[in-house]
Amino acid sequence: MTDLRTPPVNDGDLFSERARQYAHEKPLQRIHILEAGCGWGTGLDLGDREHHVTGVDLESPELRAYTCERPDLDTWHLGDLRTVPLPPRAYDVVHASYLIERVPHAELVLDRFVAALKPGGLLLIHLRDRNTAFGFLDRTLPRWLHLSGRRRRPGPGRGQGRGAHARVPQPADGTKAEPAVPGARPGGAPAAAPAAEPPARPVPVVRTSPPAAIYDRVASQAGMRWYCVMRGLVIAEEYTSRQAIDALGAGTGLAELLCRLVSAVSRGRLTADHSEVTLVIRKPENRFARVI
Repeated sequence: MTDLRTPPVNDGDLFSERARQYAHEKPLQRIHILEAGCGWGTGLDLGDREHHVTGVDLESPELRAYTCERPDLDTWHLGDLRTVPLPPRAYDVVHASYLIERVPHAELVLDRFVAALKPGGLLLIHLRDRNTAFGFLDRTLPRWLHLSGRRRRPGPGRGQGRGAHARVPQPADGTKAEPAVPGARPGGAPAAAPAAEPPARPVPVVRTSPPAAIYDRVASQAGMRWYCVMRGLVIAEEYTSRQAIDALGAGTGLAELLCRLVSAVSRGRLTADHSEVTLVIRKPENRFARVI
C-alpha cells in the first residue's frame, strides 16, 4: 500500500480510506474486520463492499450497552481480551481505537490481535499517548477531575443499517438479540393494532466520559514503535494530534495551560504538542520479514 504523507482530516476517515484501499486490492474476497474496542468509538466505512465485522471489548455495563446499539457488528464478545476467542490469521483489518491505553496487559493483547491478523493485513490504532503532558494528567488526576469527555460520532450503520436494512448485532455466546418491536407489550404480545411505523430519527450524538485509561508502557508513540520493531511489523503511516487537549479545553485554554505547565516542569520530557497517536500498521506477507 502506498504511504500517503498528507495529514488526515480525522482518524475515522483515514482508517476507513485505508480499509477501502485494502479491500480494493482484494476484489473477490470478503473482508473480515475485528473491531477491537467495540464498546467505544465508531467503526469503519467500507461502503458497499461485502464485509463481516466482529467486535471485542472489555466487560462493563456502559460498554455492553453501547455495543448492543451497534447494528454494524455481525457478532461480538465482551470479556478478558487475553482469552477472548480470536482464530489465527482470520481478519484482514484490526481496528483498535481508544483501546490500547485502557486495557491491562496491553502488549499481550496486541500479540493476540497480530496473531489474528492475516499476513498483509492492516492494524489500525489510535491511542492516547502516556508519554505526554496530557497522558500524565489523565493517569494521575483523580477520576472525578477528568473532563476529557468527547462526542461519539454516529458510526456506519448507527441510525441506518449497513446495506439495505439494519441488522441486530449478535453476542458471540450464542444468545440471540432480538430487535425491539414497536407497540410490543411487556409480556411479548404485540399490540392489537400497531400504528404505522414512524419515520426513523437520526441517532443523537451522546457526550460521555471516555473509559478509564491504564496506560501500559506500550501505550505511547515510542512504545508502539518499539513493539512494531520487535514483532516485525511495518508502520506505514504515523500521525500525532491534539484531539484530547482541544476537547478538554472547551475553548477556555485551561487544558493547554496545564499541559504546558507539566511540559515545562518535566523539561520537555512530557510533551504538550500532542495527546494522541494514529498508526497505520501492516503485517508483512513474509512472517520472517523484519524492519531494517
